[in-house]
Amino acid sequence: MKPIFLQIKTEPGKAYEVAAALADTEIASEIYSTSGQYDLLAKIYVGPDDDIGRIIADLAVRLKHIRDTYTIITHKVF
Repeated sequence: MKPIFLQIKTEPGKAYEVAAALADTEIASEIYSTSGQYDLLAKIYVGPDDDIGRIIADLAVRLKHIRDTYTIITHKVF
């Protein structure tokens, strides 16, 4: 399993609601509120055969109030 980081931009005032809904899915191991261009940062562990694009697309469809996402794929931990 390796982590990917998903940055999420929500509709104004909806960050906590999106974070709670994301936590309910039990997909993310950690969810942080952030300042800047994106409102939330989620750490998600994926397996070697997992389709990252499908995982993110499914989340974007299942969760309301998401305006944009940015996925950071990791390679090696130091």
